[in-house]
Amino acid sequence: MRWFSLEKANALIPKIAPLLEELLRKRRDLAIALLESQTILRGEASSSTPSRLARAGSTLPAPRFGERKGEIVRLIHRIESFGCTVKDLDLGLIDFPALHDGKPVCLCWKFGEAAISAWHETEEGFAHRKPLDRHIGH
Repeated sequence: MRWFSLEKANALIPKIAPLLEELLRKRRDLAIALLESQTILRGEASSSTPSRLARAGSTLPAPRFGERKGEIVRLIHRIESFGCTVKDLDLGLIDFPALHDGKPVCLCWKFGEAAISAWHETEEGFAHRKPLDRHIGH
């Protein structure tokens, strides 16, 4: 496992932030497409005619959810290839493994923050973030 200093983790933020932004956008777009697809299916299912999605020769395009999910997974792997972990897509959280007094901890960055300003124990999460002590990650 790679351990980050605060400086090295913060130096990665400009590289990771655009990837996370793209990831969050693609995830949102997939969620919207899924909702639209379900709305169409519900509307078609309630009509007396067979679904245009189910009929051969349908004029509606086949959903490309598998491809979209694959793009999301690839972005997660690309972000994590730097040695950090994507922890929460709803909040845009990234954890960087670090050491504090020889004990593993996580430097915690939230999308939109200029720099890492918090940490938490490895078994804890975002709700237990603590303000950074200058000795964390050194």
